[in-house]
Amino acid sequence: MKRHLLAALVSCFVLASAAWALPPPREGEVRFDPTDKEPSLGELFRMAPHAFPFRQEFQKTVSTAIEISLVTFPSPVETPHPNNNTVHCEYFRPLTPGKHTAVVALHILGGDFDLSRLFCRQLAQNGVAALFVKMPYYGPRQQPGSPARMISEDPEGTVAGMRQAVLDIRRGAAWLAAQDEVDADDLGIFGISLGGITGALASTAEPRFQKICLLLAGGDMAQIAWQSPELSKVREKWLARGGDQRKFYDTVKQIDPVTYGANVRGRKILMLNASHDEVIPKECTESLWRSFGEPEIVWMDAGHYSAVRFIFDGLARATKFFQAKD
Repeated sequence: MKRHLLAALVSCFVLASAAWALPPPREGEVRFDPTDKEPSLGELFRMAPHAFPFRQEFQKTVSTAIEISLVTFPSPVETPHPNNNTVHCEYFRPLTPGKHTAVVALHILGGDFDLSRLFCRQLAQNGVAALFVKMPYYGPRQQPGSPARMISEDPEGTVAGMRQAVLDIRRGAAWLAAQDEVDADDLGIFGISLGGITGALASTAEPRFQKICLLLAGGDMAQIAWQSPELSKVREKWLARGGDQRKFYDTVKQIDPVTYGANVRGRKILMLNASHDEVIPKECTESLWRSFGEPEIVWMDAGHYSAVRFIFDGLARATKFFQAKD
């Protein structure tokens, strides 16, 4: 009897282990096909039809509601830094049946990935697939020994970094749309702070993003950057190189979402902002809001960093926003 019981327990353990086994890595190719709106997009952000490879590696998780995997694909932009030329993503997939809304999620300037993961988990657990994209020179994309960063004291370098981020995001949207569990006609983008500004810019360059939720984002950044005491070194270096204020404005204007704001009018947009934001001034937020056609905006009684007090409210609002069906 004991022998039979032991055999049964061993059998159950083997079956359980098989059930918990991770699927093998998945590799394939995705096509990027621009919409008929491509010619009207900002010139920096246009892409021709092409195919690109990807690799997906599944991760262990105790959740029975979601699946998490690591997704990588080549950046459309080749830089001198090999690490930066691969886009690293984390995919949070709901395991409920049917087609799902899917969202590209972006992180903050400081590279705190856990905050973005918190939103991705919340979305996936509520039926919204989320692809967390790590932007240029962040996390595994940093090149050891190199000072290169996506946002730097060099305005032209920042333009190059933002352009690469937007093109990476466009490939991320194409990858999402190709997944069997995703409703390709129901894609969105979500970002916080720098991720919100980049998300705003990417939404103007990717017509597939029909839902846009931005947390602590703004526009008209050239004027603020030029006037800000904290950025005096940037101005000094720019002037020392022979630049002037007009050229500075024209350079930064290329990556200002306000420049292309008319592209997103008519889409579903939610802006969540802090009324006492010391990083993104209220006038910058209002400039972006006006350029986007004055969509729904929620003002939190907080500053940029103290807005963390409203994190659960932000989670709830973002989740409800992306869950909603037209």
